[in-house]
Amino acid sequence: MLTLFGKSEPSLLERLKQSVGKTRSEIAARVEGLFGGRRLDPEQLKRLENALLAADLGVRTTRELLDAVKDAPPDASLLDPGQLRNSLKQHLLEILRPAPATPNGSAPDHHPHVIFVVGVNGTGKTTTIGKLAHRLRREGATVLLCAADTFRAAAVEQLAVWAERTGAEIVKQKAGADPAAVVYDGLAAARARGVDAVIVDTAGRLHTKSNLMAELDKMKRTAAKLVPGAPHDVLLVLDATTGQNGLAQAREFTAAAGVTGIVLTKLDGTARGGIVVPIVRELGLPVRFVGTGETAEDLVPFDAQTFVNSLFD
Repeated sequence: MLTLFGKSEPSLLERLKQSVGKTRSEIAARVEGLFGGRRLDPEQLKRLENALLAADLGVRTTRELLDAVKDAPPDASLLDPGQLRNSLKQHLLEILRPAPATPNGSAPDHHPHVIFVVGVNGTGKTTTIGKLAHRLRREGATVLLCAADTFRAAAVEQLAVWAERTGAEIVKQKAGADPAAVVYDGLAAARARGVDAVIVDTAGRLHTKSNLMAELDKMKRTAAKLVPGAPHDVLLVLDATTGQNGLAQAREFTAAAGVTGIVLTKLDGTARGGIVVPIVRELGLPVRFVGTGETAEDLVPFDAQTFVNSLFD
């Protein structure tokens, strides 16, 4: 069985903590002294509200956090800064933890296990695929990359570089080929060779383009004809720096493509890392991985406890 969605290693948890450093700094800068031992007054609560909104935790979550404080009696322990910190952390954990570990209740042990990677242009899809292939290869799985992004000129070449670097196989066709045909060839080859996992690179497409979304649906139907239940995962790659626009992308892709999980890239480059919370809350989608750099090792399994601790500690 593939352990693609397994527990995080301690060293990776530390890297996840480092990746949310800018978000933590943004919160700290706006609420300096808030957790310093004094009881909270209205001005401090306003600073907390601004900090949570600036970190893109979302209006709904921010309102609930503040309402819990405002509705408390004057002598309630929740108004103590230390208690407030714990209350914030617990509330966020309750949002982030319920997401399922595997899609549709199924274990990732299909042969082959088929993963579609989708998203808009510029989010880092192809690089994410390379990192994912590296992770699976490190676990001992055989991997085939399917170059179904036949529109972007450099996409196939970029994927081929990652295939060579990670020891994965690759199936490709000429530029402009029908992406569904590439998927068919890739899955047929994977079945014939007994490959464990197939990762399909799809063309970057705006979530508002219905014709491109229809093409993606055709690719999914083709996959299902060759491998029962395929694709078993549809991972949406989101750029954390896009903030609330990322939530809109996730909403549309989920409706059109049946997204099962999120890969959040560039989290280390933004102070808006709280976008994780409304994505999980509103869509019920788990964040599977966080991209923290450009090397093959820079794909960190998301851990809710570490993420929440990192925001406030």
